Amino acid sequence: MTKATAYNNHGDSHIPFFRSPLWDIIQFIILLAVLGWLAGKSASNIGYNWQWYRIPQYLFTETETGIAPGPLLKGLFITLKISSISLVFAFFIGLTTAVLRLSNSFVARTLATLYLEVSRNTPLLIQIFFIYFVLGPTLGLERLPSAILALSLFEGAYTSEIFRSGIQSVAKGQMEAGKTLGLTTFGIYRHIIIPQAIRTILPPLASQAISLVKDSALVSTIAIYDLTMQAQALISETYLTFEIWFAVAVIYLAITVFLSLTVGFMEKRLKLP
Repeated sequence: MTKATAYNNHGDSHIPFFRSPLWDIIQFIILLAVLGWLAGKSASNIGYNWQWYRIPQYLFTETETGIAPGPLLKGLFITLKISSISLVFAFFIGLTTAVLRLSNSFVARTLATLYLEVSRNTPLLIQIFFIYFVLGPTLGLERLPSAILALSLFEGAYTSEIFRSGIQSVAKGQMEAGKTLGLTTFGIYRHIIIPQAIRTILPPLASQAISLVKDSALVSTIAIYDLTMQAQALISETYLTFEIWFAVAVIYLAITVFLSLTVGFMEKRLKLP
């Protein structure tokens, strides 16, 4: 269990609270167990024949040259590629948007607010379709770049609010102290504001990263063979509906568990003495 401490606008600590990434994992496992029980009961009622022994071949296959990834692992690689690239861009877009919203420029604040309102108040699926079918032909974007751009813009809007709240949690005197030292605005944010804000924004950023991984499943709607699309293709060929979807759920669970544990470790390393 990780202990975190809330800070007021003056930088003083108050009301410690406890947060553990394992709680989200436990909730997901319970939900998965309930869904598994319901699926098993439903399958037994309709006489479904479980064929779990066929699943390993869709994860990896043995060839003359060694072990080769199967369709599900190939889809997983695409999912991780899209998610990791989108996550980097989403953090950059979110930080930039947060700084623009906190700037003294009316134009910058207006543009940032307009982007946030449009991105947060329209479904991600519609944004993927718009970027791929409308902007894609104009900008020459293929399926993969279109998916990455859509995910980055959508998740960047939520990330910007996380960054903004974290920046505002740092005492205003820190900004003034940086100016008296002759630092530029970029230098103040890089050396003073962001290092202090990271302790506050790390947990919600981790949750947003997990959300991005799960939201990436929607890129299958534009025929990108990610994990979800590969699962759909296999189900249409094999009719192993329950087995394949449970296997996909376990893979997603493994990713989120890894992210949660990684962030929990980082929280401990960044914890104030």
